[in-house]
Amino acid sequence: MIKKIDNLTKHLYGQLFVACILGAVQVFAFAPFEQWWVIYPTFVGFFLLQKQLQKSTRRYFLVSFIFSISSLIATLCWIYVSMDLYGGMPKIVSALLIVLLCAYLAIYPSLALWASTRLSGVSDTQRYLLLIPVFWLISDWFRGYVLTGFPWAYLGYSHADTPLVGFAPVLGVQGITLAVMVICGALTLLIQKQKIGLSLSVISALLISGFILQQQQYTIAQPSINVSLVQGNIDQNEKWKKEQLSPSLQKYSALSETGLDDQTELIIWPESAIAALDVNVQAFLQPLSADLAAKNKTLMTGIIGYESKTDSYYNSIVTLGKLPNQQLPQRQGYSLQSENRYQKHHLLPIGEFVPFEKLLRPLAPYFNLPMSSFQRGTQLQNNLQTEQVSIAAAICYEIAFPELLRKNIGEKTGVLLTVSNDAWFGNSIGPDQHLQIARMRAIEFARPLLRSTNNGVTAIFDASGNELGRLPVNVAAVLSKKIQPTFGQTPYQYAGSYPLYLYCLLVLLGLFLSSKYKKHKTKS
Repeated sequence: MIKKIDNLTKHLYGQLFVACILGAVQVFAFAPFEQWWVIYPTFVGFFLLQKQLQKSTRRYFLVSFIFSISSLIATLCWIYVSMDLYGGMPKIVSALLIVLLCAYLAIYPSLALWASTRLSGVSDTQRYLLLIPVFWLISDWFRGYVLTGFPWAYLGYSHADTPLVGFAPVLGVQGITLAVMVICGALTLLIQKQKIGLSLSVISALLISGFILQQQQYTIAQPSINVSLVQGNIDQNEKWKKEQLSPSLQKYSALSETGLDDQTELIIWPESAIAALDVNVQAFLQPLSADLAAKNKTLMTGIIGYESKTDSYYNSIVTLGKLPNQQLPQRQGYSLQSENRYQKHHLLPIGEFVPFEKLLRPLAPYFNLPMSSFQRGTQLQNNLQTEQVSIAAAICYEIAFPELLRKNIGEKTGVLLTVSNDAWFGNSIGPDQHLQIARMRAIEFARPLLRSTNNGVTAIFDASGNELGRLPVNVAAVLSKKIQPTFGQTPYQYAGSYPLYLYCLLVLLGLFLSSKYKKHKTKS
């Protein structure tokens, strides 16, 4: 068997085939499959494959690109569902657009893998344990930032149920990614029978450190509150039709009335549960808010905010019902002027704003989706307030940007909230990956997280990232649980990614100086 593989990888087409398979298999490391161990044989296999390519850096980039793009296509294929169902384009065009998106995203890891071969004077040990992990982190950061960023499927997300998750509250999800890449390098050295003692020590140190960190308590639990998340399961094809608004509101109201118990203090409706401008549904919101206040309940719901002075639209969350007693009139209850709201800052390209819209909008319905002309909310916003707790919010795609959320979490922020509408992606693997990402935020900031969606996956996690409950997809239902808000700060909340930036800088500087020293010594 090994001889057959060796024969296959002697030629370019065989190398590309093996790289494609290794990359595609990585999808199984992420939700809903969650086979985290898959990461290791795929990367080790690729590193061993690259040993045959070091004499040709062009071929190495090509093989790296195939490895990366196949991984991304397998992992992000769910985006095709929205294009196929709502794009109004031929299937072949939708598929081509997905390939082009993944080809662009694949440039970043491909450059990282290719660049790791360009620094001369670096030993295999330094390359596998230091250089490749650092370049991989840098490529992830660029992918998550350039052109508004797409920080999806970071390797660390696949390891939420392993000892390495202990690094998340200290260094964030990318701290786990770094540990994963270092272990991949150490395993490669072991298979090649190089630095066996060092490799075993590195793997053991990372696993033990992660386990110890996992046992630490970073925040202090507060008195519990009763929450209920309402999943309306509104048909996406009907959601934005004017005639559907009233039935949708009645459905959410009925679920909130019959699906809750008297103990519920906080009710959550998902993103754009009210598919209308707030100015147009005051006759519904004002009586609802007064009724909730009389019952000592608070409701947070997704809605479309509108500011007439600037003719601006915002993807928003507003708070109704019982609110904190404050002196300012605008904070005594719900109103159009109430500051107790959140406006989405990080908008989704195409879905919420269209770049080059004069060019793209006429091309296909996909570039003209409902409510695709939103304005950005400010980056720093006040927490949503109830009488029991302060809540840091993120709408849909924003939950994938931990640095954005980190800036809006204070020591007295007790709960994280994300509302979403993943009905765009049908029964694909996308919503499960989205939930996996949201769960990591609970672990990084050691706070309970509420995730309310239109049709799934609606779920609640505690401050350790343990699932307290979830609703099945494509059903109208209510999820009610008791949660404990937490106060305090995790190291990641305090310092963000700056320790990782410093680590990468020091590693690259050290390897550069070491390479220069070796060259100088050789010439001498």
